[in-house]
Amino acid sequence: MIRIGEIEIIPINDAQIMSDSGGVFGLVPRALWSRTYEPDEQSRVPMHHNCLLVRAEGRTIVVDTGLGTRIPEKMAHIWSLARPQGDLVEGLARYGVAPEDVELVINTHLHADHCGGNTRYDENGSLVPTFPNAEYWVQRLEYADAAFPNERTRGTYFHDNYAPLYEAGRMRLIDGNVEVVPGVRCVVTPGHTRAHMSVLFEQNGEAAIYVGDMASLAVHFTNLAWMTAYDVEPLVTLETKRIWQRWALERDALILFEHDPYIVAGRLAPEGDRLRIVPVVVSEMAGG
Repeated sequence: MIRIGEIEIIPINDAQIMSDSGGVFGLVPRALWSRTYEPDEQSRVPMHHNCLLVRAEGRTIVVDTGLGTRIPEKMAHIWSLARPQGDLVEGLARYGVAPEDVELVINTHLHADHCGGNTRYDENGSLVPTFPNAEYWVQRLEYADAAFPNERTRGTYFHDNYAPLYEAGRMRLIDGNVEVVPGVRCVVTPGHTRAHMSVLFEQNGEAAIYVGDMASLAVHFTNLAWMTAYDVEPLVTLETKRIWQRWALERDALILFEHDPYIVAGRLAPEGDRLRIVPVVVSEMAGG
């Protein structure tokens, strides 16, 4: 568990997969990235899906919902998908949180590995909200891009993850930076998608940021030029990271990573003319 002031933050890993290194590292040469992430015989590297359970101001909040349970068997095989401690819902249950208890779900963006758990099939095979009493938040521009995917993005924007929620009046489209509760804010961090957002925590002089896919892995955050092949505006990603690197250094902020299999949380620190992430042990972490 992580505390920022009175805010409780618990990372819960929905799933771990093996992902093609070309997607994860884009133009970065294997000779560089393989110093940190060892590929398997298929040139895949491990990726986690660390969602957040947040308790703040008496509210129960989930940030991102992972891959969910509606994954085709073929894709589960390709990814070597594993859930040694269960999915997000099972992880929440370990902390006494039932789906009905969640009041707000924040989607950093609508790629399938971040919102696949928004919906599920019930016992009758009908598509229903995974969190039946929650309002779901996403940026308005992100929803527009997801609603009208192009040839590049239609492989990750799947309407069943969000359209039924919007049509039922369960999804709120927000514009720009928005306060969730005192101490918790959604902030737009564009580049991976045009309206990707991160979640900021600041209270009692402490600070943390859940970066989502602004930096999927810790090395993506420390190295401005390193980013995934999935970023739709890579040069924007670079400048976004420059801004938030400075912010993290000034505040000695905790940085929470969604996909890194080795570093769930850490602090940015200078190392000569470079930067590095100093890992922080997250006690009682679920789903690791």
